Amino acid sequence: EVQLVESGGGSVQAGGSLRLSCLASGFTFDDFDMAWYRQAPGNECELVSAISSDSSTYYADSVKGRFTISQDNAKNTVGLQVNRLEPEDTAVYYCAGDWAGRDWNGSYWGQGTQVTVSS
Repeated sequence: EVQLVESGGGSVQAGGSLRLSCLASGFTFDDFDMAWYRQAPGNECELVSAISSDSSTYYADSVKGRFTISQDNAKNTVGLQVNRLEPEDTAVYYCAGDWAGRDWNGSYWGQGTQVTVSS
């Protein structure tokens, strides 16, 4: 059974940093593409960053240069280092995954972790 469990959210002041982590089970990263999404109140869910099974990465323009996605195969985790946080980054952050080699459907999701940035 595929499971994704996020952790690492919290409340920080603008300019601060957090490290979000997604603990994965039931698959290996060789077989999966992974992504981080976020959803702020009243907004649609937004793709923030992604890492494919071949380790290529994607970042939304709004987070380029501030966020870094990584994966640790030994620990079965996908991390998102979020730096220079802004109040606009306040949202619930979700880890998502899907089988590699096909169109992304976001088949698996975690429960989310809240990030709150105060000015």
